[in-house]
Amino acid sequence: MPEKPTRVVTAHLPEDLAKRLDEYAQRQERSKGWIVKQALTDWISQEDEWDRMTREGLAAADAGQLVDHVRVEAWAKSLGTDAPLPLPKP
Repeated sequence: MPEKPTRVVTAHLPEDLAKRLDEYAQRQERSKGWIVKQALTDWISQEDEWDRMTREGLAAADAGQLVDHVRVEAWAKSLGTDAPLPLPKP
């Protein structure tokens, strides 16, 4: 399978972070570029998931699928007790 095209991206890092990057690269016998690529891939995936969940929540709210704050608060307070309440549903 052919490799995807790449592009160089430059970033200024605080000295202490750059030193930690150097240490991890050496310890893991990987290039700094590989570590940065992995970190950005993971971060962007996490941001994509948070964005998806936010949009899903907003759509549910727009559709009136809401749970009253009082019910959520009662449920949260019941957690860790001998009689936890079931998760409230819209």
